[in-house]
Amino acid sequence: MFPWLRKIKKEKYQCEWAMKLVKVLVKADTSWRMTESYIKKGRSKVHLYGKSQSIDIAEQDLKPLTPLLLATINGCIEIVEEILRVYPQAIDHIDHDGRNILSLAILHRRIEIIDLVDKLKTQKLRVRRKIDNYGNTLLHLVAEREDEVTEDLKGPALVLQEDTLLFKRIKEMCKPVDAMKLNSKGKTAEQLFFDNNNKLRSDAKEWMSENAKNCSIVAVLIATVAFAAAYTVPGGPDSKTGYPVLKNKPLFLIFTIADAISLSSSLTSVIIFLNIVTSSFRFKDFETSMFQKLHLGLTLLIVAVTMMMVAFAATLILTISSGRKWTDITLYTVSFFPVLIFVFTYIRFYKQLGGAIYRAFKQMIDEALEHYRSPKPIVWQYNRHSRHQTVDGSRILV
Repeated sequence: MFPWLRKIKKEKYQCEWAMKLVKVLVKADTSWRMTESYIKKGRSKVHLYGKSQSIDIAEQDLKPLTPLLLATINGCIEIVEEILRVYPQAIDHIDHDGRNILSLAILHRRIEIIDLVDKLKTQKLRVRRKIDNYGNTLLHLVAEREDEVTEDLKGPALVLQEDTLLFKRIKEMCKPVDAMKLNSKGKTAEQLFFDNNNKLRSDAKEWMSENAKNCSIVAVLIATVAFAAAYTVPGGPDSKTGYPVLKNKPLFLIFTIADAISLSSSLTSVIIFLNIVTSSFRFKDFETSMFQKLHLGLTLLIVAVTMMMVAFAATLILTISSGRKWTDITLYTVSFFPVLIFVFTYIRFYKQLGGAIYRAFKQMIDEALEHYRSPKPIVWQYNRHSRHQTVDGSRILV
């Protein structure tokens, strides 16, 4: 058996046995029972592990969290799903700061758990209104971020984009009045978000500007090379007519097209990168527009580099090809090898970009279908024939 196959099989067994252990432990868990009943004014349950419920603040800080809240903080989506499947009432648990599962998922940026709670229509309506002990709504918690060291280190612009999109999503999830509520510091969620992310915005602006400047320099160099190659065609011009000597060769047409695409793509990318550098860098710009410009500029830059490599390969084959089979095959391989390496290098980047575009398009289609499938409300109108009649004319009570 191959070592990599043995490793995959071992990891599969570990996951299966870990889930079996989780199911056993969840059934034996009694933390959901040790809760106070619902307090009036919509407050959620407070879990208590000790015999006495009169615990002072010092002891309360040392009190352990329930397994559901611990799994939420650490992002263990499988454990959260199993606990909510066996004990749905556990979703009302809160910690000593008055934060429930959705609050902690937002605070620790556990997007999968937010998606899970969002699918629970009835429970979501109950947990979304929770306000913690500091007067923070769910929108206020988007402005907060727990400092955690993870392997997935992202640039400041990407972090700001995720936070901005998360704020927009949670705002749609909450009631409109939540956006106007003040916390214990006297700030609305939007004010707190702007204040806490002001430094992140400055870092994101610097990150975006530096990347745009560096890419524009590369694009200008490529445009210079492509422009010079257009006047120094392979084989040189004919001394009598002035036309290129190799103009009837098929590869000469490839060289011409590739060089023209490289020149136009590089110059267009320069314009886009200059537009990024001169942007105002508002918070709203980091949602989609800035990254759309950056992705478009990088795409054109990659196309320019690829076409320049194709033009180089065509020039090399036109000038050195000897007509021998194995010599030409070797020459083709060596010439187009950099192109293949360059394409494979950016496959992952465009795979992520394509996935993001697909998810956004799918979400838009799902929302449109849900809108048209939802039953339309019956609107009543009065006329002289019937006191109760719908808009479509069907009489309900004559």
